[in-house]
Amino acid sequence: MNRRITEVLQGREENYILPFLWQHGEEEGVIREEMARVHESGIGAVCIEARPHPDFLGPKWWLDMDIIMDEARKRGMKVWLLDDDHFPTGHAAGKVKEAPEELHRRFLGERYIDTAGPAPGASVLVDTLLLTGLRPTISLRQNAGGRNKLISVAAVRRDSASGALLEEAIDLTERVREGVLYWDIPEGYWRVFVISEDKQGGSEKQADYLNPLDRDSVRILLDTVYEAVYERYKEDFGQTFAGFFSDEPGFYNDKTTFDFESRPGKAGVSLPWSSDMPALLEQALGGDYRKQLHLLWHDEGEQADRVRYSYMNIVSRLYAENFCNQIGEWCRARGVEYIGHVLEDNNVHARLGPGAGHFFRSMWGQDMSGLDVVLWQIVPGFDEVSFRSASGVTDSEFFHYGLAKLGVSLGHIDPKKQGRTMCEVYGAYGWTEGLKLMKWLTDHMLVRGVNRFVPHAFTQKPFPDPDCGPHMYAGGKNPQYRYYGYLNRYINRISHLISGGRHVATAAVLYHAEAEWSGEAMYFHKPLKVLLQHQIDCEVLPADVLLDEAKINDSRLHVNLEDYQCLIIPYAEALPAELLRQLADYAGLGLPVYFINGLPVRSSEGADVSAALSFLSACPNVKISGLSRLADGLTAAGYYEIKAYGYEPYLRNYHYVHEDADVFMFFNESPHKVISTKVTLPLTGEGEVYGYDAFRNQLTLMEAGGESGAKTVELVLHPYESIVLLHGAALAGCSAERAWTADGQRLTLQGEWTVSTAVSESYPAFNAPVTLKTLQNMSAPDMLPDFSGTFRYETEFEWDDSADSVLLELGEVYETAEAWINGQRAGLCICPPYRMEVTGAIRQGTNTLVVEVTNTLSKDQQDFLSAFAQQDPSGLIGPVTVTPLRRPVKEA
Repeated sequence: MNRRITEVLQGREENYILPFLWQHGEEEGVIREEMARVHESGIGAVCIEARPHPDFLGPKWWLDMDIIMDEARKRGMKVWLLDDDHFPTGHAAGKVKEAPEELHRRFLGERYIDTAGPAPGASVLVDTLLLTGLRPTISLRQNAGGRNKLISVAAVRRDSASGALLEEAIDLTERVREGVLYWDIPEGYWRVFVISEDKQGGSEKQADYLNPLDRDSVRILLDTVYEAVYERYKEDFGQTFAGFFSDEPGFYNDKTTFDFESRPGKAGVSLPWSSDMPALLEQALGGDYRKQLHLLWHDEGEQADRVRYSYMNIVSRLYAENFCNQIGEWCRARGVEYIGHVLEDNNVHARLGPGAGHFFRSMWGQDMSGLDVVLWQIVPGFDEVSFRSASGVTDSEFFHYGLAKLGVSLGHIDPKKQGRTMCEVYGAYGWTEGLKLMKWLTDHMLVRGVNRFVPHAFTQKPFPDPDCGPHMYAGGKNPQYRYYGYLNRYINRISHLISGGRHVATAAVLYHAEAEWSGEAMYFHKPLKVLLQHQIDCEVLPADVLLDEAKINDSRLHVNLEDYQCLIIPYAEALPAELLRQLADYAGLGLPVYFINGLPVRSSEGADVSAALSFLSACPNVKISGLSRLADGLTAAGYYEIKAYGYEPYLRNYHYVHEDADVFMFFNESPHKVISTKVTLPLTGEGEVYGYDAFRNQLTLMEAGGESGAKTVELVLHPYESIVLLHGAALAGCSAERAWTADGQRLTLQGEWTVSTAVSESYPAFNAPVTLKTLQNMSAPDMLPDFSGTFRYETEFEWDDSADSVLLELGEVYETAEAWINGQRAGLCICPPYRMEVTGAIRQGTNTLVVEVTNTLSKDQQDFLSAFAQQDPSGLIGPVTVTPLRRPVKEA
């Protein structure tokens, strides 16, 4: 049998979970207890967050870290460390303030003065626009404020009727003397732009942050935090100490800290800057670049797009090299890894503000790909309609169809990431989020290929800690904590199966960053949505990889271990010239290339690409397609792997290959609709298809038909339900039986129930029971609307069937359910469907049934974050049924 399959069935899978463990400076016993709670939950690592700690890098901090490291060594756990005292990464524990001024953040600012001519001998007080801390009650020469560094002064002609900016521009920088521009103004209206290196730009919350574009500035973080940790724990590096985690580093150049629309063209916003920028802009735009800088803020047709593309191309590359790559190289040189994530929200991954300019570049230097899901960004059922949460209004299409694929694609195409993608998950949903939603979010990630998880979070602060719940243990107050380990074992099992091999995808989709910088563009996740809704798996590729890493072989696109049958280009008004020429070469070598809604009309830089565009227009391997026709076109051309019988927009799939086994995961992403369909799998060779239930760690033999090269399997997936299918030579002779099937009269339990309650601290000691004639919502106003904990339901029923095995179905449950028949444990469900196959417990005559249902702490706590989501009922609502089962026998 395949090694990884054997390991999960025997409970020997590796650990793939590293939850945040928040530090507040607690006593030693509290720290050791929380480490024990993490470990007993089936988790083999922690990621230490310093943000709440009062003494980061001080004596108490090192004492606490020593305790954590000691516990980790004893338990065979790994320790990761968030790399700063503040969120987001970049504060360098406050040391930037002490550094030379040239290592502080720098920004490019723009102001202007309107003038009219002819006006010989005129002058303009440029110093007025360079002053910082201006005191308007005294003269400019006496003013106490400092001065920003002048970068350029340029005059741009304006239309005399409309006032619009025209193309004619004059570089006046050399005419500035001691803060005064001396200029004989020509006839007409002119706008004089003063561009300066500003000191006061950017978000105030990040005022003392490092400059991610400057290598020496980033070195402050390495010298302050990384070197200090290395000095203390160098013997543990690569052993117990696994590495460092950067959390949402970015530019933060916008006064509004989390403005997701910050990019060139936004009026009044300072732009990231460094001393390397003038030479790089001159190289990209030519010797007259200074008279074009105003186009970073003001529109002037295609030339503005060219300038903005050049600027974004430069800053995203500087960020990659000086921040992420530098830190990653430092870590790898010392035997540890560098992980984390940037901010991706609402497409800011390709922008400025809290973004880092370009998702793939900003993460390339790390050893895993990374992303996060917090603050109700992904909500079941809200995959198209926006959702309002504490962080704003979501672009739900991006979060549901783009985010995870963006991260997983990077994990697959960068060799040093070894196919690993990490997701920070569950955080800041409030106490409304329980294991039911956690399981759905987990499957959403797993079925797209995420195979490392950073649950958010364990906290040692006394309950209730108001900081971004839910918290997994919460000082013993979380009533669902005792079931949390089941979810973790589920995560580890599936993650083990989708690691160490190769993912299979049909299509590659171009990342849209360069297109967005250059003009009108379609988001990459628009075609992804169409493909995922038709079970055509795909990945996202940046232009850099298509230019530097990709190869064409047998008319297919190869990147690292990935092998794509076609390439899809979301609509782009312009793309980089080198990329357009490369696409023409790829199409000429036989790669099918699909352009959505039309070809580009020009290059991003303004270079002549008419030959490449003409070739693409005439090449038979190039297709123009609308989004609505894309999936049908790919299917008709044979560019698919898995085919469902009918349109199943909420059926998600993932195919992973090991040397001797195929792994398929399917997940019903609809929170309400049952999916019942047949799917055809691309399987060659003999052998059975097995269904793997990762929650119960069980294999069953599936009914699979079809011709050579394909097998058809029937899937019935209820909301929240997933399944893994296995096939291959490694499973030959595997011991598994066929799934039970219903065989007989279903019994609906109609009798009275006794119900008792227990809060988490007192469980399993329950209060005195009450009697219910019918099952109902226990959080109704006239019941127990403020109760959070466990409801224990007990009843008796008569059974006259001789079947030894039964299917116990609990109907509606909110939200975890554990059941016993005649004192024998029937099973546990943490999410729908609430069904349990029970063997050997039921008997003819009178039987007892006990069901314990545990809700979340939201009824008791009613926290701020929970206020952004609808509240579920509580308890067992049913109907509860029992059905005889039989094991089918395969015909000879």
